[in-house]
Amino acid sequence: MMRNMAEKVIVALDFERPEAALQTAALLRGSGCRLKVGLELYARAGLDFVNRLAEQGFAVFLDLKLHDIPTTVEKTLRKLVDSEAAIFDVHCLGGPEMMVRAAAVCHEAGKKLLGVTMLTSMDSGAMRAVGVGGSMEEQVLRLAGLARRAGLDGVIASPREAAALRAECGKDFLIVTPGVRPRGSAPDDQARVTTPAEAIAAGSSLLVVGRPITGAEDPRAALERLWD
Repeated sequence: MMRNMAEKVIVALDFERPEAALQTAALLRGSGCRLKVGLELYARAGLDFVNRLAEQGFAVFLDLKLHDIPTTVEKTLRKLVDSEAAIFDVHCLGGPEMMVRAAAVCHEAGKKLLGVTMLTSMDSGAMRAVGVGGSMEEQVLRLAGLARRAGLDGVIASPREAAALRAECGKDFLIVTPGVRPRGSAPDDQARVTTPAEAIAAGSSLLVVGRPITGAEDPRAALERLWD
């Protein structure tokens, strides 16, 4: 696989133990992919672990999905941006003021900020259960519009909304899509999934892929086969 295709992949290190995550990272070193550290791994390993990954040459996405009052999110990000992580995220449902202040902190530090629209584990039924009306696409576009106006660099959304987001938000807005599975893979806990090639064709900028790579016998080979 060409390096520029690997650079479109963020490998989700969804491990309970940092030792296992480091083993996988070592196998992927030099491939060009990025790495994602989520809440569970961060709770065990902290910012020192994020910095270790960055020292190995990886661009790291620290995926904590911050969602709190604007002052709390701003102060938290001021601490987090001192790390070597390159990308951070907040929930768009935190509102415009929170996003504006969060974006200012990240951009001052030279980091990127994404907004979480609707989790890819949710479907329309789950959305209605929490009191959100309309269609999933309408809600994702609404939140993405708020994020763009607040100055965020992009959003996280299902690849199924990628085409509509690209048309609405323009060519330079980052669209980061979890819920990506190679053909034949199990959906696991994702409710809205597509293949990598379909996601890119729809307008995704970066793809978040976890278990199809990290759970493979040979993660490097699984990354290289992603576009088959």
